[in-house]
Amino acid sequence: MRRRGCSPLLAISGLALVSLLLTCFAACYLVPPDTCSCNVDEKRDFDTIENTYLPTNSHRLAVLVPFRDRFDELMIFAPYMNKYLRQQRINFDIYIVNQVDSFRFNRASLINVGFLQTRHNHDYIAMHDVDLLPLNPNLHYGYPKHGPFHVASPNLHPRYHYPTFVGGILLVNRDHFELVDGMSNKYWGWGLEDDEFYVRLKEAKLEVSRPINISTDQTNTFRHIHDRLHRKRDTAKCFNQREATKRRDRDTGLHNVEYTLASEQKLVIDGVSVTILNVQLSCDKSFTPWCECTQNTESKNVKKPIKGKS
Repeated sequence: MRRRGCSPLLAISGLALVSLLLTCFAACYLVPPDTCSCNVDEKRDFDTIENTYLPTNSHRLAVLVPFRDRFDELMIFAPYMNKYLRQQRINFDIYIVNQVDSFRFNRASLINVGFLQTRHNHDYIAMHDVDLLPLNPNLHYGYPKHGPFHVASPNLHPRYHYPTFVGGILLVNRDHFELVDGMSNKYWGWGLEDDEFYVRLKEAKLEVSRPINISTDQTNTFRHIHDRLHRKRDTAKCFNQREATKRRDRDTGLHNVEYTLASEQKLVIDGVSVTILNVQLSCDKSFTPWCECTQNTESKNVKKPIKGKS
């Protein structure tokens, strides 16, 4: 009889045989972890091997990234967020909601569209800027059961610090997003759509929670990869846009966002698969003529909170 790694046993019987077999078994199979002679090449890391990635619960997150012409940032964002969320064992998919029409960029409408396209298979969303990456692993992306969870808290965000700020990265569950009718569709161009959304949450009595006991601060919690010289923001205000968008919007939202899904594609970036939703938004120019802004108007790079007035 022969055991792997043990000397042959010949003509040994009785208790001596049993004792020797037990000794051999212990030596061969009960080796302490710190003396294991495993092949280092065979070790596996759950965030690099698909078959060993096991989410911790049944909730499923749709990471919605409003997008236009930001491919440099996307090349960094996709692999980074894939690893970050897998390390937290979040059950997630990444959706790049790409605006392909000729109108001005409309972040809020793109989030509305992304939600409509994903709500049947996902029970919460992350409204996520493509240029903001979390560096602190304690910023958790778990299911926000009791109310929206603002990952990019104003005391942690590298740029925006006013108390009603809910932009950058915000987690909202499906029921709560539908309760407030999503986001306003009036915000063509850059800014203020997240401030209007905060008013919607407040009126619905949904309390926004934020990270606690975070040891990092505004300088090292996030990596903000926006280049203001390379990616100039569309801050122009034309027609009556400034007046029309400074108050709570009770006319538009999830129920009446108008769009066409031009195509849906898979894109693999450094081994990470993301879904591209190519979206053509529609604009009623009699209602929001500033979806096209050709006037030479004043632009200011300052965000002011939306007032919660009718």
